[in-house]
Amino acid sequence: MKVAIGADHGGVKIKEEIKALMDEHGIQYEDFGCDCHTSVDYPDYAIPVAEKVASGEFDRGILVCGTGIGMSIAANKVKGIRCALVHDTFSAKATRQHNDSNILAMGERVIGPGLAREIAKTWLETEYEGGRHARRIEKITTYEK
Repeated sequence: MKVAIGADHGGVKIKEEIKALMDEHGIQYEDFGCDCHTSVDYPDYAIPVAEKVASGEFDRGILVCGTGIGMSIAANKVKGIRCALVHDTFSAKATRQHNDSNILAMGERVIGPGLAREIAKTWLETEYEGGRHARRIEKITTYEK
C-alpha cells in the first residue's frame, strides 16, 4: 500500500504521528506538506493528495487540518475521491467496509494523537466488503461521470 499524506498548519502534529505509525508498520507514504504552523490554505494540500489518489499513483490518502472539515470538502471535489471525515474507530472501520473510502480526514483540534493513530491504523487495516455496498459506490461513480 502506498499512502499520500498532507496537512495544513492545523494538522502538522497529527500528520507526524501518522507518519510514525506508517513507519512502524512498513507502510510506504509520501508527505505532501505542510511542515509549518504559519497559516496556509488547506486546498493547497488536500487537492494534490486527492489528485494523486484519484490517478492511482497512491492507493489511499490521509489529510489533517484543524477540524478535518476543510480538507474533506476540498478532497471530495476531485472526481473519484471518497474522503471520509472520521473522529472515532467505529466510523474508520465502517467507512472502509461500506464506503470504500480512499482518503481519511481528521481534525487535530478535535482529537488527540493517540486516538488519531488508532483511527488511522483501523482505517489502513480495514478492507472494503463490496457486496451490497458495491451498487451504492457505483451510483456515486456513475453520477461523477
